[in-house]
Amino acid sequence: MYETTYHRVSSIDDAVAQFAKGTEAKFLSGGQTLLPVMKQRLAAPSDVIDVAKIKDMIGIDVTGDTVTIKAATTHYDVAQSEAVQKAIPALANLASMIGDPAVRHRGTIGGSLANNDPAADYPAAVLALGATVKTNKRSIAAEDFFKGLFSTVLEDGELITAVSFSIPVKAGYAKFRHPASRFALTGVFVAKTLAGHVRVAVTGASQSGVMRVPAIEAALLANWSPAALDTIKIAADGLLSDIHGSSDYRAHLIKVMAQRAVAA
Repeated sequence: MYETTYHRVSSIDDAVAQFAKGTEAKFLSGGQTLLPVMKQRLAAPSDVIDVAKIKDMIGIDVTGDTVTIKAATTHYDVAQSEAVQKAIPALANLASMIGDPAVRHRGTIGGSLANNDPAADYPAAVLALGATVKTNKRSIAAEDFFKGLFSTVLEDGELITAVSFSIPVKAGYAKFRHPASRFALTGVFVAKTLAGHVRVAVTGASQSGVMRVPAIEAALLANWSPAALDTIKIAADGLLSDIHGSSDYRAHLIKVMAQRAVAA
């Protein structure tokens, strides 16, 4: 049995300071990833710093053409937020499809992004909407944040504090859910920005994590409609192939989910 010291902190500065004191510290927000891996003895942190009750890390702000969601805000709160439903309904819809009610009431956007599970939903929204991930140290563009499966550019002791999304002209999200975990076997987020650009991001399908799909982006830029993707062929190279679905199947799902997201 190993010992872990639990810290409930009330400020971002306190959280960072407590982390620095630990020999193998971990931040805890919703606990949907860290607690299960601790139970399985896959992680044995010296210190667990609970940031879930930091007031400066909870809440949603809409200012001008930007929606800012603070990192300890739960999936449930994002899904139920009237401000998000009005500004970026696709984002609220995405949050409503994460896991089950127990997961949505505990899991947080910051925890999801820091973990960067290859089948998580939020990375697709962050990448498609060109969001900015804010930490206690810096602001990181979506294109620079994700580095592969369960990997980001976050440094040791760096804490996500908020995520800012530019409000798009239109956006949609569709995913084919794993029937047990409800993770995305393949999920596609599509967005048309105020500047007229089209961005499409896929989660759950690639061996390297969340990715953009230039072929679909080009087709939708010319004609924003499901029919514009009828002739698109998605290559299976680099896609995941496992007991849940082959790479060819996931390639097919990318196209189908993209068409459903556009229709939405």
